[in-house]
Amino acid sequence: MATVTERTPFRQAIAGHSVMELAREFGTPSYVYDASVIRQRIADLRRFDVIRYAQKACSNLAILDLVRREGVLVDAVSAGEVQRAIRAGYSPAGEPAPIVYTADIFDRESLQLVQELGLHVNVGSPDMITQLAEVAPGSHITIRVNPGFGHGHSQKTNTGGEQSKHGIWHEQVEDCLIRAERAGIMVSGVHMHIGSGTDFEHLSQVCAAMERIVLQVGRSVTTISAGGGLPIPYRNSESYIDIDKYFELWDASRNRLAESLGHAITLEIEPGRYLTAESGYLISEIRAIKQTGKNLYYLVDAGFNNLARPILYGAYHPMSIASAQPAGERLQDVVVGGPLCESGDIFTQEDGGVVCSRPLPVAQVGDYLVIECAGSYGFVMSSNYNSKPMAAEVLIDGEQRHLIRKRQTFEDIIHGEMIP
Repeated sequence: MATVTERTPFRQAIAGHSVMELAREFGTPSYVYDASVIRQRIADLRRFDVIRYAQKACSNLAILDLVRREGVLVDAVSAGEVQRAIRAGYSPAGEPAPIVYTADIFDRESLQLVQELGLHVNVGSPDMITQLAEVAPGSHITIRVNPGFGHGHSQKTNTGGEQSKHGIWHEQVEDCLIRAERAGIMVSGVHMHIGSGTDFEHLSQVCAAMERIVLQVGRSVTTISAGGGLPIPYRNSESYIDIDKYFELWDASRNRLAESLGHAITLEIEPGRYLTAESGYLISEIRAIKQTGKNLYYLVDAGFNNLARPILYGAYHPMSIASAQPAGERLQDVVVGGPLCESGDIFTQEDGGVVCSRPLPVAQVGDYLVIECAGSYGFVMSSNYNSKPMAAEVLIDGEQRHLIRKRQTFEDIIHGEMIP
């Protein structure tokens, strides 16, 4: 069971490696991941039959290789993610399926890959069943069902209910079963993921919805997936979900279904953020400190082109300062912003774009500001806005640190552009 570590705004090292040495060696901004944290989060979930990593959270090949070596299978939501998984050593075939393609559509490239590789598909729209039948009749599929309700810390992370595009609407399941039967396609699994964050009262509703849908589908079901969305504590006041209780609720549903259907049911979980968020740190350098009215700004060389969660969701990330000459324990309220030509390029903001301050140590230009819990939906959402290069990525594994992605150059940015 994960335990919460009290976070402080002072940080001189990451996983035993000096922040200043990391910055000097790899430059800033840089993402740094602690492999030991990923392994620990995987260990938290070992009671589930299958841990399937939602690689959209952090898809560097080195991270995929790490989780593969720990026995974790993988979820892919695009043709590119399928190719990443294969490049990281996953086989397209196996039981349970090492790679599952999960989406609400087939674009032409992904449908071709599914056909060529014989991938298992987690279907999110009725049309996908018809399209799959045209190229791979006789396939086994999982259906992702929207039970009619959802949950999330932001509407943008809520993946259930009428305002979510994800999954097959629960009232259309029967139609999908008819489509599948006509096409000779077997529905062997049911998946239900309704958003990030959860509570046990809400989870019990999800489990009940899963049981109803599985019984509707019938004895062909051999696998159920609890989806993802497991929360992690971003603030000192927050705590981890009780993973044992979480498992026990799903395990009870699985056992009831196994008894009703007369055969064993495999229970999968599909974590993304839970595995990698706390492993990740974005190191940036403070390049300017200025007073604007009542606000004191620390302006750093990382922007929302590097970490978009604050501007997208008003997401909170813990922050800390690393300094060669610490100015004592004194804190001051500061607004942290980036270099981009956008007023929204603020890391200390709430949902709706409300600019907030954060108590951080007194710092000077040249000190480093570390944005923590940045290992999920960080680099993967990066862009070249303002023609900024994407950051370097570094993996720390014990005493070793490895560059796992080179910093982009200007030539990398404009590669493929042409003046007619």
